Amino acid sequence: MQFRDILHKYWGFDDFRGIQRQIIESICAGRDTLGLMPTGGGKSITFQVSALAMKGVCIVFTPLISLMKDQVESLRRRGIKAAFINSSMSHDEVLTVLDNSIFGAYKFLYISPERLSSEMFVNKLRRMKVCFITVDEAHCICQWGYDFRPSYLHVADIRDYFPGCPVLALTATATPDVVRDIQQKLRFREDNVLKMSFARSNLAYIVRREDSILDGILHALQAIPGSCIIYTRSRRKCYEVAEQLNELGYTATYYHAGLPSIQKNERQERWRCGEVRVMVATNAFGMGIDKPDVRLVLHVDMPDSIEAYFQEAGRAGRDGEKAYAILLTDGREHQSISRRLSQQFPALDYVQDVYELLCCYLNIAIGDGMLVTRELNIDNFCRTYGYFPLSLYYALDLLDKAGYIEYRDEEEASSRLRINVTRPDLFRALDPDGERLILSVLRHYGGIFVDYVFIDEDLLSFETGLTTDTIYQIFVRLSELHLISFIPRKHLPRITFRHRRIDKEGISLSPQVYQERRAHYEQRVGAMLQYAEADYCRSRMLLHYFGEETSSDCGICDVCTSRAAARGLSVSADASAALRLHILHQLQQGPLEPYNLDLVGYDSALLESVIDRMRAAGEIYFDGPFLKSLEKS
Repeated sequence: MQFRDILHKYWGFDDFRGIQRQIIESICAGRDTLGLMPTGGGKSITFQVSALAMKGVCIVFTPLISLMKDQVESLRRRGIKAAFINSSMSHDEVLTVLDNSIFGAYKFLYISPERLSSEMFVNKLRRMKVCFITVDEAHCICQWGYDFRPSYLHVADIRDYFPGCPVLALTATATPDVVRDIQQKLRFREDNVLKMSFARSNLAYIVRREDSILDGILHALQAIPGSCIIYTRSRRKCYEVAEQLNELGYTATYYHAGLPSIQKNERQERWRCGEVRVMVATNAFGMGIDKPDVRLVLHVDMPDSIEAYFQEAGRAGRDGEKAYAILLTDGREHQSISRRLSQQFPALDYVQDVYELLCCYLNIAIGDGMLVTRELNIDNFCRTYGYFPLSLYYALDLLDKAGYIEYRDEEEASSRLRINVTRPDLFRALDPDGERLILSVLRHYGGIFVDYVFIDEDLLSFETGLTTDTIYQIFVRLSELHLISFIPRKHLPRITFRHRRIDKEGISLSPQVYQERRAHYEQRVGAMLQYAEADYCRSRMLLHYFGEETSSDCGICDVCTSRAAARGLSVSADASAALRLHILHQLQQGPLEPYNLDLVGYDSALLESVIDRMRAAGEIYFDGPFLKSLEKS
């Protein structure tokens, strides 16, 4: 079957976009390939179509459990056999998936790179017929990159088991140095980079200085209709901003990694279908979201890197229509960046103390702990020893990157279920939804009348058509009737000790883990500060950062439109939108006389046109002709 036939059969598209076909042809020809595709470019299509055109299973390494679940469910809905393995699964469940993969039951097997530390997993993997290996979010392999994952360094080892299999590496954000590093770390047999342009002609990048960040948010929401994402660094701020917006009449919800999976799914769906306009979130939100009509992405805290900002801002306007990416600043970025630097790279003695107290808290004795995994209640740990959560997180992150522990913040233990009564007694208590659910449970899980089994609410939801929240409520009701025993899934970080416990004085941080990463972090945040303070085309600056040069300005960012207005040039509809935004922001502070508006340098024809449209739309009003009032000033 031809590539385009596969695309149409399973996805309904008539043809490929951008460089998708080039990547598919390259990997199917057996060439190691690095695909650089900006957010929304359709990365998953490249390896999914390729694998369907080849024999054997495609091994997909991805760092996010939530993303692998979403992609597997999407493939299953299309009739494509796929599976994933994560740490919330029981040993027997993992063995079943691996054995089925050996016998060719799946076309795709999604795993996290941490799995490569398991000898059992590697032995099973070597017996599979593998067509090629996909490394998603490949920038995670770069030790001084913005999202380094130590486990990615071992991905290339499996090339020894499948010497004839090509590797497809995919990422949305990589500088020229990172591109070279990815190919070297994955042992590419030849340099082979296929790259889409990172230019987004429909996305206006804007930086606004605001004394009140909330005022800046309200101004943007009033000026730009449509769906919105607001990114912030703090989980608490997610909640606070969403609450403030709801009190002011906007429909808003919030999302961060600490929420239970059921709440995450429910909130994301309400936002995706338009029931909620604004999603306030940390950077945990966004991977794999399918919402092309986001009109506005707001950052109320400055990200740590251009890479992170570009990826998050790029979630706006994937439908090709006009969209805005606005970074709000309060002028205190240098101070906050300095504070972040000391938090992210604490002193060695602080890290040593965290290691010792962590071992005590988790009951790991000197000489013990090799490959032992424990759940860590961060809040309780901080209360017990007087730590701040953010500082603790960065100390754990350094211990992870130095190889002493494996720290997983997004792990979620699966729910467990046991049926306490006979099948007839249970079914007499069920309504139609409950009966449909229990029948699905019995089809998938054996031994449930004898002992607890791990269950997957997302799988049950897909099969029954019930929402995960409805499934949860049914299980709770049956549990209250003592017909079943139900232990809901919980979200707790997990610590795996990679070595036996040592004295804290033996903990050291190599230059690669500490000094070099700190220096690269300073470079990345410096580039982000430069972007915010730049007085030239913001789009052009972003492209230059990623090694792409262009001879023309974008014409739609705040720098380009203000320059055009200052030169008295006639500018595009995008400049009109920017001016409208500028006027509404000033009026947000209260009524103003025309001569008190800051409109210096704007072309009079543009002013008159924009003001007339705003008056006709009922956005502003005043007595007397606008231009005459300006002339009096």
